[in-house]
Amino acid sequence: MLGLMMHSPLTVGKLLDHGFRVFPQKEIITILPDKTRHQYTYTDLYKRSKKLVYSLIQKLHIKKGDNIGTFAWNHYQHMELYFGIPGAGAVCHTINIRLSAAQTEFIVNNAEDRFIFIDATLVSFFEPIAALLPTVEGYIILNAPASFTSSLPNWIHYEDLIKDAPDNLDWVEMEEDEACAMCYTSGTTGLPKGVLYSHRSCCLHALVVSLPNNAAISSYSRILAIVPQFHVLAWGLPFAGVMAGAVMVLPSSNMQPEALVKMIIDEKINLAGGVPTIGQGIYAVLKTLNPPNLPLKDFLIGGATAPPTLIDNFQKEFNVRLIHAWGMTETSPVGTLSKLQPEHESLSDGEKIRIRSLQGQEALFIDIRIITENGQSAPRDGFTVGEIEIRGPWVINAYYKSTSRENFSEDGWFKTGDVGHINPEGYLQITDRAKDLIKSGGEWISSVALEVTIMAHPQVKEASVIAIPDPIWTERPLAIIVLKEPGTSLPIEEIKSFLASSFAKYQIPDEFVFVENIPKTSVGKFDKKEMRRLYAEGKL
Repeated sequence: MLGLMMHSPLTVGKLLDHGFRVFPQKEIITILPDKTRHQYTYTDLYKRSKKLVYSLIQKLHIKKGDNIGTFAWNHYQHMELYFGIPGAGAVCHTINIRLSAAQTEFIVNNAEDRFIFIDATLVSFFEPIAALLPTVEGYIILNAPASFTSSLPNWIHYEDLIKDAPDNLDWVEMEEDEACAMCYTSGTTGLPKGVLYSHRSCCLHALVVSLPNNAAISSYSRILAIVPQFHVLAWGLPFAGVMAGAVMVLPSSNMQPEALVKMIIDEKINLAGGVPTIGQGIYAVLKTLNPPNLPLKDFLIGGATAPPTLIDNFQKEFNVRLIHAWGMTETSPVGTLSKLQPEHESLSDGEKIRIRSLQGQEALFIDIRIITENGQSAPRDGFTVGEIEIRGPWVINAYYKSTSRENFSEDGWFKTGDVGHINPEGYLQITDRAKDLIKSGGEWISSVALEVTIMAHPQVKEASVIAIPDPIWTERPLAIIVLKEPGTSLPIEEIKSFLASSFAKYQIPDEFVFVENIPKTSVGKFDKKEMRRLYAEGKL
């Protein structure tokens, strides 16, 4: 027997409808690439997104299901694309601006994008490859000065595209399972793969991320979306923020720690989100300023494991709570968040930091299991390790244009490639990527555990650990370290002694390399593929 409820599809346009009706004067603030401050309201976002819908359909002749690329920073026009492109029945394909030209060429051609919205400051990247993109019919330029010129074919200013359009066109009617957005993986282990999100998945993700036990987004929130809009839809913050009536602050290309701290203070930000390297940069600037009454209360941190010392220092010195989260492009991205529960309040500060350093508990509607080497589901005992598998309404069911099932279990769970365990309270801890585990003399060594501990040393800024070949043990760990103070030194024996209290002797690296910078991927993770290549070529 079916329930007697109305059928009302969950579509992203309804998130903006709600924001417009309930919070019409809430602000969206952008610090544009030229450092000027732009501010407008949800009403402006709503009306301009509707103008975009008209322009896409009537001027560019976009059809339902077409892929439309964006190659842009975080700003108010990109927000309009988030709602206007799906509102026209098309798919908003956010292209990572930090990938190589070859990867970008592959992504655009694989997606068969019809048009690309591109920031004027990024046009020079696209000009050399434009001739290699046969499906792209034209380019819409964002934030361009009047003197702008380009060799891109068929380009037009964004404001010229929408200026004469009416602002009252209805969203194109969509079913909730139809596609609304797409991102590609960063391609660190091969060619990037497309992940196609549905209206339903984006709406449910926004709702759950906003819950009090998760990011606690509400009309009291003032959000600085540091995580790029081209990276997993900015972790869903634009959708969640508009739905909840939050003030949204967008930094565009102003991603320097000094600029971000200025925004936090000037715009009274109480919630921000970014990767650990951004958090470390912000912390370093705050240390020099020591601002009284810092408005920032919560900082969502994900994309890589944050050192416990960073979590501890933010809390003790600035009363800022770093909230560890875990997910990936394939999970929209939030799978878990780590917050303390009431029963943890009586614990010591050290024990609280240990819990907050875990990747956290499953978000509502998300299921996670640990599959051991023998194919069994591991108990939630806090130490039985295996590959993390996940399922849920915003978890990928297949890659775009792919029939391969190698990343899925026989019963349909997504195999993340991450390795970890879950404790009896349901907290997930990632111990490594499957491909980054080091097997030395038949024993497994976690590169992530070594990295986190090395970064706890007061002289260390960053550390990454990779496996290197060994004639006796097959593999041994190599630690690559960046010190906080350039020109200083850290004796090897001191690092080994520092690790000895947490690791068995065989787990401690024999070799340590000190560098000025550790290679990173386009989304700020340690690029271990590149480090292994540099080592093989004798460049480390």
